[in-house]
Amino acid sequence: MSKGLNNKLAGQVGEFLVCAELGRRGYIATSFTGNVPEFDLIVADNSLKTLPVQVKTSRGISWPTSANLWINIEIDEENRRQIDGGNHSIPNPDLIYVCVLLAMPDTDQKDRFFILKKSDLQNICANNYREFISKHSWRRPRNFRSLDNRYYASDLEPHENNWELFSEQLALK
Repeated sequence: MSKGLNNKLAGQVGEFLVCAELGRRGYIATSFTGNVPEFDLIVADNSLKTLPVQVKTSRGISWPTSANLWINIEIDEENRRQIDGGNHSIPNPDLIYVCVLLAMPDTDQKDRFFILKKSDLQNICANNYREFISKHSWRRPRNFRSLDNRYYASDLEPHENNWELFSEQLALK
């Protein structure tokens, strides 16, 4: 099985695990299986208030992202470095993200769920990137144009099992 197919399957597993967990908690949740650009699930409560949800799934300890999704970064071609233009004004900052850390088969581990707002994830990703790149004076070691970034389970631990965010966000509707 190719790595790309494994990643796609892992993403589907993550979405269905989130739907199942939300169902256990009394919500109705359905997956769009990657066919909607900004979100993966719709969640509804008993009064039919709804929330879109983005799910990110990892089989390791981190999730990949791109720094320019979160930070305004300019590439200085002449000096081969990046310039921090501050955080983006992101659309839908209250969109709920559920980051799923899949348990490895044949282990005693359990799947882990980290539930946070998009704005919280932006702060984590922006801080991680700035911490990494500032150690290199804003010059990427191999490719000065690279915007590869990661966020880690350890960064998300304050948001682990934060299922209350769903009821808080639905109460605002």
